[in-house]
Amino acid sequence: MSNTTQLLRFITAGSVDDGKSTLIGRLLHDSKSIFEDQFSAISKTSEKRGMAAVDLSLLTDGLQAEREQGITIDVAYRYFATPKRKFIIGDTPGHEQYTRNMVTAASTANLVVILIDARKGVLTQTRRHSFLASLVGVPHVVLAVNKMDMVDYSQERFDEIVAKYKVFAAQLGLHDVHCIPLSALNGDMVVDRGDKLDWYKGPALLELLEKVEIDHDVNTSDFRFPVQWVCRPQTDEHHDFRGFAGRIEAGEVSVGDEITILPSARTTRVKEISTYDGKLQTAFAPQSVTLTLEDEIDVSRGDMFVSADGTTRCANAAGAGVPSDGPLPQTAGSASNVSGAGTHFPKVRKEFEATLCWLSESPLDKNRKYLVKHTTRTAKALFSRLDYRVDVNTLERHSADKLHMNDIARVAIKTQQPLVFDSYEIDRATGSFIVIDEASNNTVAAGMIA
Repeated sequence: MSNTTQLLRFITAGSVDDGKSTLIGRLLHDSKSIFEDQFSAISKTSEKRGMAAVDLSLLTDGLQAEREQGITIDVAYRYFATPKRKFIIGDTPGHEQYTRNMVTAASTANLVVILIDARKGVLTQTRRHSFLASLVGVPHVVLAVNKMDMVDYSQERFDEIVAKYKVFAAQLGLHDVHCIPLSALNGDMVVDRGDKLDWYKGPALLELLEKVEIDHDVNTSDFRFPVQWVCRPQTDEHHDFRGFAGRIEAGEVSVGDEITILPSARTTRVKEISTYDGKLQTAFAPQSVTLTLEDEIDVSRGDMFVSADGTTRCANAAGAGVPSDGPLPQTAGSASNVSGAGTHFPKVRKEFEATLCWLSESPLDKNRKYLVKHTTRTAKALFSRLDYRVDVNTLERHSADKLHMNDIARVAIKTQQPLVFDSYEIDRATGSFIVIDEASNNTVAAGMIA
């Protein structure tokens, strides 16, 4: 397999007992992606339970508590590959009290497989998981109508479920939705097509996963490079070297490109691009590289490099020496004005609105300070406003003065230092953040900037 084979991250979601773990087990088994000792172990467990066939769901339900209850609690990750693509699967919990687990897994996913029991149709959990998928911006959705063997592989029942779901998906703005009838237990339309669903002319699940286009899931037009580390080797050979290491979160950069450093608004050009195995002329997201610059400019961890082509206005740069309603000021070694590549320029602000998922068992305390970690910058922060809390089952909005574990809410946050960010819709990496409890150093929330 080529080292350049694409990686697809996807999660499964659905109601309890819809067959998520069984589906993943079937994918792994039928694609020949499990070892003999693994299969032997789950075969023995299935035999002890008096089952006539091997319970493939045991391949993902690894926690003892899950095996005892027959449900998935934690997010179980599995890895497998075919000649066409590599995969990371996240099997997410179905219960409402594990909403935070699904949000965490979905935040890095290219695709979500939402399972529906063909006998039950679209349920509250289906709507909840679809809402969470739209909330964190999962680009592709597969509606897998499972247990078709329990409804005699009825095309009429499948069409009825699909029609109802698509109406709801349109309301959420989910446009790239693929619908597949299948039986995870028997393996119909998972890896092999089987012979019971001949009326369905679309691809089987694995075929779709191998073919779905994910090249455009990364923002390729707006260059974003958060500085993670200022590299100053203390050796005689490299005593003058000053490089800036990090990962390109969006777009691309080439040697000679003019870039702007935010929040200082200084501009310079890229002198050299280095990686662990040599130098590059051009680098793309999501490569990790070290950039050296033509000018000596004060750059620190947490600063952001963006393109400086054309003209634009910075939306705001409170506390950064940049006017909120005009072009960036000209500085020594800078162009007369600054812009972002493509169509978007990041905001530089100390205050922003976001959708927040509270992860901690301790409720949000508006009267205390927290830490916000955004890309590579960490800043002290206060919650200045709680606008509303969303009921993930009904999608209704309710007023709130506190947030408890698994709550999702719209909030406003003030930070001590300016952050350089995009809206989450434009770029997931520069539009997301986590909230950290200063006292315990625990991650208590994850957010998406509006």
